[in-house]
Amino acid sequence: MKSIRQQLEEAVSQALVQVVGPEGSEIDPVVRPTQDPRFGDYQSNVALGLAKRLGRKPREIAESLVEALQLSGMCEAPEIAGPGFINFKLRTDFLTEQVQKLQADPYLGAERASQPRRVVVDYSSPNVAKEMHVGHLRSTIIGDSIARLLDFQGHDVLRLNHIGDWGTQFGMLIQYLREENPEAVENPEAFHVQELEQFYRAAKARFDADPGFQERARKAVVDLQSGDPQARILWTALCAESMRHAQEVYDLLGIAVGSGSGQLQTRGESFYNPLLPEVVSGLEQQGMLVEDQGAACVFLEGWTNKEGQPLPMIVRKSDGGYNYDTTDLAGIRHRIGVEHADRIIYVTDVRQSNHFQMVFQAARKAGWVPEQVSLEHVGFGMVLGEDKKPFKTRSGDTVKLVDLLHEAQERSYAVVDQDEARRGELTEAQKREIARVVGISSVKYADLSHNAASDYVFDWDTMLALEGNTAPYMLYAYARVRSIGRKAGVDFDQLPADLPIVLEHESEIALAKELLNFTGVVQQTARELRPHHLTDYLYTLSRAFSTFYDRRHGVRIIDAEPEAVRMSRLRLCDLTARTLKTGLGLLGIEVLEQM
Repeated sequence: MKSIRQQLEEAVSQALVQVVGPEGSEIDPVVRPTQDPRFGDYQSNVALGLAKRLGRKPREIAESLVEALQLSGMCEAPEIAGPGFINFKLRTDFLTEQVQKLQADPYLGAERASQPRRVVVDYSSPNVAKEMHVGHLRSTIIGDSIARLLDFQGHDVLRLNHIGDWGTQFGMLIQYLREENPEAVENPEAFHVQELEQFYRAAKARFDADPGFQERARKAVVDLQSGDPQARILWTALCAESMRHAQEVYDLLGIAVGSGSGQLQTRGESFYNPLLPEVVSGLEQQGMLVEDQGAACVFLEGWTNKEGQPLPMIVRKSDGGYNYDTTDLAGIRHRIGVEHADRIIYVTDVRQSNHFQMVFQAARKAGWVPEQVSLEHVGFGMVLGEDKKPFKTRSGDTVKLVDLLHEAQERSYAVVDQDEARRGELTEAQKREIARVVGISSVKYADLSHNAASDYVFDWDTMLALEGNTAPYMLYAYARVRSIGRKAGVDFDQLPADLPIVLEHESEIALAKELLNFTGVVQQTARELRPHHLTDYLYTLSRAFSTFYDRRHGVRIIDAEPEAVRMSRLRLCDLTARTLKTGLGLLGIEVLEQM
């Protein structure tokens, strides 16, 4: 199903062709939801923008557009307000017909891609030889949500976990282990990730303070890239231990990892190592390569350093090694040439924006990216503590992601256990399962409900609250709707797919409108790659249901009469529960049948 907004936009565009001429089809119809329901459901102010162009008063243009509009089955007669705003009020019989169609639709009206694209989503990217920390949370769950959403639309999605296992930092660690911990060379499998972190910190301090060690570490990278047996043994063991730890985090977050369809597949920088010389030679063939102080560089238009001098993009260092720029260029070539990607999405820290813009520009200039292929960077902000500084432990250390997720479950369990003391209805296993779902969901939902590009403050009290736009509230809303079916003695899953829908009360009509907004929100979220649009919608839907269910402002449901009205209202409950479950699923959040 097309969204209601889409249908209105198409109708206004057709009217624009009649009023303006063929070029009217290229004009934005400027259809938006109204801010005040007294003025209808949607509004277009396109007439105001056409006044100067057509040399006519906006209201006259609006009147011409209204005369040309073909909306009799969808809206009441459009009204013109103020200087030329066109207001649209949806007909109740139209809403009824549209909701009727949702019943048998597993996608709840969400429009499927007419021409599915091959999409590569690059996300998570934990550091080798370091524990995943809170900074990896955003990349992992934002990327997972984007991949789920595009999958839902019918696109062919390849999920890639690009880990840095081949650069200077890895050479630094290998060289430190060689010099300071020879036993690690003999038995690298014995190290646990926490011990690797200690070595990493020590190696970084040595690297920063000792120019000689810097040089040896860079040579260790070249050893690794050229196949030195000792370097490869260390590399293999350290990568395996790092990914073992990462798997623990992925299991907690509900991220499927593996090689199958729909799973996050790991490819390190090493995967692209054989392709790196081709990147450099390809740039040279295009006349883009410039030697600068022994390094092979690309200078792109519009990029300068702080002194205003041309900023080099180094693709081969003076020692013959490669870097992130080279690897990412190789990645683009592989994803287009071998994976046949039409859309490539990178989910990383917003501070890497310049890096990706330069890589994208260089790849297009080299002719490696067909015009129809889109390259997109989804940059996310930082997770902050209450002091508005990067989120740290009380001792000032980086917050380990596994510790954070375990704490979320324990905090959630304390709330569940306290409530259980009053009710005495749940077993210990049930309480633990509720605490697991609520705790993990609270962390994920709190993150996804913020604009990805913005920083946000991590606050336990807010994210675990049962009120407001939080996971506990959304999970409770779903469980409450499902409980209505049980109390009514009705199995929602067994209701007829063509149950007659009755929309009479204003709360029924308002809920129906929100249910029909799902397809538009899915489209917007997939277009902008901003999951917070979906969280905002789900919260609005749950609020509309609360009003519908409220005896003071809504309607009777379980004991409603006549039976046709009762069953219609139970179907609205079912559609609400299905939409909440589907929407939360697109965010990677489980639901609970009981809370």
